[in-house]
Amino acid sequence: MLSVELHTHSALSHDGRDPVELLLAQAEAVGLDALAVTDHDELDASLEAAELAPEYGLVGIPGMEVTCAAGHVLALGIESPIPAGLSFAETLDRIRDQGGLAVVPHPFQESRHGVLEHISKDELATADAIEVYNSRLLTGRSNRQAERFARRRGLPMTAGSDAHIAEMVGQAVTKVDTDDRSVDAILDAVAKGRTTVEGERTPWRISFRQAAGGAKRRVKSRLGSFLD
Repeated sequence: MLSVELHTHSALSHDGRDPVELLLAQAEAVGLDALAVTDHDELDASLEAAELAPEYGLVGIPGMEVTCAAGHVLALGIESPIPAGLSFAETLDRIRDQGGLAVVPHPFQESRHGVLEHISKDELATADAIEVYNSRLLTGRSNRQAERFARRRGLPMTAGSDAHIAEMVGQAVTKVDTDDRSVDAILDAVAKGRTTVEGERTPWRISFRQAAGGAKRRVKSRLGSFLD
């Protein structure tokens, strides 16, 4: 079984803080086998992380968190960015056209762009996998809803820390049943449902710090754009 972190953010995300080197170092320190950096509508840092990952004894999985018309979708194993704003179905098609895996994170939490505000459960069931444990959900209710949905529909299940600062990398992991340390083998095992999930909730003070830092960076970015 490999310990895989499938949902993290670097400084390239509008609400991320740290460079990929810190994320990789944390992943190595907590004993992970593989890491996906999944920035919001950005791929460059993830490709950099995937290239650097072997230096940390890790498999680097390229990916991004796409903002489609319905909400957020993790695109794993891709090489080119998926445009934001496409329909849910078109986003899944674009990911699969690249041989990637479409995983829906926090689908039941509307406040964080969960897709179920805009699509039906039948449409959600067309995803390749469902994130059933997200460390940044404060009450856990949405995680339980996601897990019940995935089990009833027979969908593969994943977990992710959704870390926006390096120290939270590995707070939730997907245990993948394969001994082949390659991107293709890991994603193939996920797609076939050979996973279990483990995780702990991100401490509230950390979630607050992440949210506050993200808001501050967004204000600075918007101010900079205005001044330009």
